[in-house]
Amino acid sequence: MTLTKKLILGVLLAGGAGTGGYYGYNYYHTKDIVVVQAGEVVRQDLAQSVAANGEIKPKKSVNISSNTMGRIVHMPVKEGAHVRTGDLLISLESIQTEADVESAQATLSAAETELAGMTSQIKSNEAAIASAKADITRVQAEQSRAKLNLDRAESMNKKGLIAREQYDSTKSDYDVASTAVTAAKARLDQAEAQAAQTLNQRESASMRLAQQRTQVIRAKDQLSKTIITSPLDGMITYLPVNEGEIAIVGIQNSPGTTLMTIADMSVITAEVKVDEADIVNVRLGQEAEIKVDALGDKKLKGHVSEVGNSALTRSGGTTSNQGGTQEAKDFKVVITLDEPPDTLRPGLSCTVTIITARTSKVLTIPIQALTVREFDDPNDPLKRKKIEKEGVYVLKNDTVLFKPVKTGITGTTDMEILEGLSENEKIVTGPYQALRGLEDNKKVKVEQAEKKK
Repeated sequence: MTLTKKLILGVLLAGGAGTGGYYGYNYYHTKDIVVVQAGEVVRQDLAQSVAANGEIKPKKSVNISSNTMGRIVHMPVKEGAHVRTGDLLISLESIQTEADVESAQATLSAAETELAGMTSQIKSNEAAIASAKADITRVQAEQSRAKLNLDRAESMNKKGLIAREQYDSTKSDYDVASTAVTAAKARLDQAEAQAAQTLNQRESASMRLAQQRTQVIRAKDQLSKTIITSPLDGMITYLPVNEGEIAIVGIQNSPGTTLMTIADMSVITAEVKVDEADIVNVRLGQEAEIKVDALGDKKLKGHVSEVGNSALTRSGGTTSNQGGTQEAKDFKVVITLDEPPDTLRPGLSCTVTIITARTSKVLTIPIQALTVREFDDPNDPLKRKKIEKEGVYVLKNDTVLFKPVKTGITGTTDMEILEGLSENEKIVTGPYQALRGLEDNKKVKVEQAEKKK
């Protein structure tokens, strides 16, 4: 090997040794340094929200069904049509019910005529009674006069002042007058008996008349049920029947035919199911944003108008006070839309974000910066118990220090800090694996700082 080659080889060996020594030194001094991401404590407005899925529903809707069985002969409306209260929806076949009404009215007219005849008969009986009483008064006067004549004749007959024939004639007149009084009283009793009988007949006729009026009302009610009108202003959202089909009446637990559904579209709601962990923060009147899948990215405004008190299981139905099911539960929440567009339709899927709390100009940190550490319980002298504290790691030059904090509301990506930090203080925000292993005074290297404007 020549001298030149030896010199070159020596230089290469020396250079390699120097490079290896440099990297060895650098690795020794950096192997305990943790690479972290950092951010700052910033002051900003914060909103806490609850998200839930559901569907668009009208505030009020009515399923129209029939109260009588019959064939649909006329239906002047279509699905999607707007109707007002009292508008004709469906006419059912009514030949039999119309005949029933006419028959009941004819029977009622006959009963009214009968009652009118009874009333005339009562007046006639009253007149007969008055006449009989007058006859009694007249014949009683004649009887009294005949009695005076008879007494006078008897006195004169004892004195021999009148002939026997005249006495007998006077006595006969008295007997005739007495018989007339008896006959007149008999006629009065008969007239009163007839009047009482007529009154009883009128009472029966009045009862029959009332029954016939009830029959007319029932027949007219059955006839009215063949005409179905709208009970509210709204839109026909469901119409499964056609002219010619039979409307079936529900019996006991078997529902009848649903002829159509009318929805009051003046008040539109979004009905959603909120998880049991979030329902405690939902209150009446809270503002909400509604995103309807069919409307793209457009967001609608609304407010909470109803919060359910009964939990709903994920499999459907309400929970019972009995039993210990561990199935996840939701609560029904209704959001009333403030200005619903005309394009909304019942049943559209939607996502609702309910704003449960708002704060203004508060200290915040990214949610991922919050971590939990265990410390000895100061109340346990044996130091066997541990307590957990929430906090963040604050950057101090190239090391970190754990600071316990008190948190407030939680937004989408940030969390409110009530105590423990100051504005613009630099903190460790990630990554998650690095945060798990951090300890006080650990050396760190900031990879990327996240600043919020």
